[in-house]
Amino acid sequence: MDAKKSIEALQYFATGLTEGALVHKLQGQLFKAQGFNKLGDKYINHFNEEMEWVEKFQNRIIDLGGETKFEGAKARPIIANPIEYVKADLEIQKAGVDLLYKCIEQLPCDPTTYDIMKEYLADEEEDLYWSQGALEMIECIGAQNWLFTQV
Repeated sequence: MDAKKSIEALQYFATGLTEGALVHKLQGQLFKAQGFNKLGDKYINHFNEEMEWVEKFQNRIIDLGGETKFEGAKARPIIANPIEYVKADLEIQKAGVDLLYKCIEQLPCDPTTYDIMKEYLADEEEDLYWSQGALEMIECIGAQNWLFTQV
């Protein structure tokens, strides 16, 4: 097992996920303030779920003898239009899922980290499918009707 490779992968995803989670929290708060309570709750709950993954990643880093770090986050815009945000988030999710598939290929010699990342991948794919489904629904019923379902 290459603990260093596992620690690097876990830290990379912990950093990126922390950034994404914070954005989801802010977006959720904005959507709730706009009156889209269901959508706001979805993203606030998503923040909580993502931070649980960060905790799992950090715990595994510690188990492997690594040092936990906070590597900061880069600036990202908060998007006021809910539909535009779902579109932007979908693009980030697609790239993240692709990256996770590549990462998992490098981890079969560390079955514990491999299993954690595989579970995380399944969770991220579920989020990706939700966003795709939301955009398909918007196309079918129209933006205003979909937004009404998010009140």
